Amino acid sequence: MSESHSESLKGQLLIAMPGLTDPNFNQTITCICEHSQDGAVGLVINRVQDMLKAKQIFDELKIDYVSEAENLPIHIGGPVHIDEIFILHGPPFDWEGCFEFAPNFAMSNTIDIIKAIAIGRGPKSFIISLGCAGWGPGQLEAEIKQNAWLTFPASKELVFNTPADSCWEFTLREMGIEPALISDQAGHA
Repeated sequence: MSESHSESLKGQLLIAMPGLTDPNFNQTITCICEHSQDGAVGLVINRVQDMLKAKQIFDELKIDYVSEAENLPIHIGGPVHIDEIFILHGPPFDWEGCFEFAPNFAMSNTIDIIKAIAIGRGPKSFIISLGCAGWGPGQLEAEIKQNAWLTFPASKELVFNTPADSCWEFTLREMGIEPALISDQAGHA
């Protein structure tokens, strides 16, 4: 596939269509952090680990933490690198290894931001995830053409302030779409 990537999806949300039945992505919202001719990387923002909280992560990494941080949720960022921590966050963007990919959004996975979050000195807005989502060259574009995903610009409100369990429906409604009425069939003339 030799498509140009002038239409990068960095900073966009991928909204899973009803026909996307892969259990890793069914009814998910994924924030795209990188998208180039080499593929794409994103973090699912509306899946939370049931039995895992930040306390277990901080304890395993032997990081001191304040009591307010111990019950922070841990998200399931995707099925790739499931044993690695990724932080999707807003400003500031001066952390080691911070990758700012859109206005108001960056991804980091270095110990300095994790330690800062643990003691309440991290970014104001953030999501802690284990794992990420990844697509090879041309794969995401093909999935969009197959009607697996809708795209919508990421906003701080949608990413950081919308409860995970209602994020999919809320985002569709923000797009002007009633979730119960969407189809997984692509339209063809």
